[in-house]
Amino acid sequence: MPQKNEHHAPGTTGGRVLLFAWRNLPRLLLLFLVMIFFILMVTIRGEKERLAEEKAASRAQGRKPVNTVLLELRPTTIQDAINLPGVIEPWTRLELLARINGNIRQVLVQEGSVVTTGQVLARIEEDDYRIALDSARAAHSSAKADYERKKIMLSKKVLPVAEVELSEAQLLTAQAALEDAELQLSRCTITAPMGGVIRRLDAKVGLFLSSGDPVGEILEIDRVKAVVGIPESDVTAVRTIDKVEVEIQALDDRRMIGRKHFLAPSPESVARLYRLELELANPEGDLLPGMFLRAQVVKKVVPGALSIPIYSVISRNNEQFVFVVRDGVVHKQPVVLGIMENWLVQAAEGLKAGDLLVIEGHREVEEGQPVNVLRVITDPKGLVL
Repeated sequence: MPQKNEHHAPGTTGGRVLLFAWRNLPRLLLLFLVMIFFILMVTIRGEKERLAEEKAASRAQGRKPVNTVLLELRPTTIQDAINLPGVIEPWTRLELLARINGNIRQVLVQEGSVVTTGQVLARIEEDDYRIALDSARAAHSSAKADYERKKIMLSKKVLPVAEVELSEAQLLTAQAALEDAELQLSRCTITAPMGGVIRRLDAKVGLFLSSGDPVGEILEIDRVKAVVGIPESDVTAVRTIDKVEVEIQALDDRRMIGRKHFLAPSPESVARLYRLELELANPEGDLLPGMFLRAQVVKKVVPGALSIPIYSVISRNNEQFVFVVRDGVVHKQPVVLGIMENWLVQAAEGLKAGDLLVIEGHREVEEGQPVNVLRVITDPKGLVL
C-alpha cells in the first residue's frame, strides 16, 4: 500500500498563517530590521536638529543684543511697473508735393513758421495757366452758342437730331476743358492742407517745379505721440492699459498722462519691441519732435499689500526668509515674495500686518537672539537708502 504524506497542509487559517510565517521568517526579520533602521535614522535626525536649535538659541541668548531698526508692517498699495525710454513724434507728418509744372514766383513762409489750414505758402507763375483758362472759356462760349442755335433749328425741324447731339457733346467737352483749366490755375497757389509747423521748406523763388517735386514738410504738433517700445513679455499686460505716465527730460522732468492710441500688432525691430503710441496734448507747442522721455507703464496694482525692503530678505539654501521681533527676540520667518516696485517687494505669504520686521541689523542676528530696538518705522517709502 502507498504511504500517506505526513507533511500535509494545515486545515485551519491560523495554521496556514503560522506556516507562511515559518517559511518566510528570514524575509520578515530583514523587513523588521530595515524598519527599525529607518525609525532610528529619523529619530536621530530630529534629535540632531533639536540639539542644533537649542545650541543656536542658547548661543544667541548668550550673545550681546544687536542694535536693530524695525519696520512695522502696514497694508499699502504696490504696483508692478516697467520704466521704458521713448521719443516724441509729431501727430502727423505731411509731405507737400507740387501738382503742376512751373517756376515759383513767391514764397510767403519760412521754416519754423506756424501755419493754419488753407494758408497760402507759395505761388507759381500763372501766365501760362491763365492764358489756357481764357482759351478754354472762349471755346466753351462758342460751343454753348452753337448748341443753343442748333436747338432752335431742331425745334423748327430744319436740322436733324444727330447734329444737335453732336453739338451737345462738344459743349460738354468744352465744359470739362474749362473746369480743368480753372483747376490748373488754382494749383498755382500752394496752400497748407492742415495746420502745423513748417519743418522743411524746399520751395525757393525762381525754382522750377515739376509735378510731384517736394515743396516742403508740415508737422502737426497741437498734439503729439509719445512712442515707446514694449518688450514681447509685457505686450499682454499693456493691451489692457488706457493711460501711461510719461516724464519729459528736456522740460525739467515734466510729468504728463498719455492716452493709448495704438499698439502695433507685430514687432518693428530685431529686438522684438512692439510700438506703443500715446497721445499727448500740446497746446503750447513746447513738446517738440525728437525729445526723449521715460514712460512708467503700470502693469498691475495690488492694494492692501505688505511691502518690505528687498534688502531685508535673506536667501539661503533655496529658502527666502526675514527676521521679525516678538517680545524683544528675533525669529526667522520664511516668506513668499510677489511683485516689485523699485526697491520694495510684496510679501505675498508669511507675514501679516503689525509684524515688526528687522530692516537693519538682520545680517548679524540669529534665531532666538535678543535685540536692542533703536527705532520703529511705519512707512517703508520714508527710508533713505
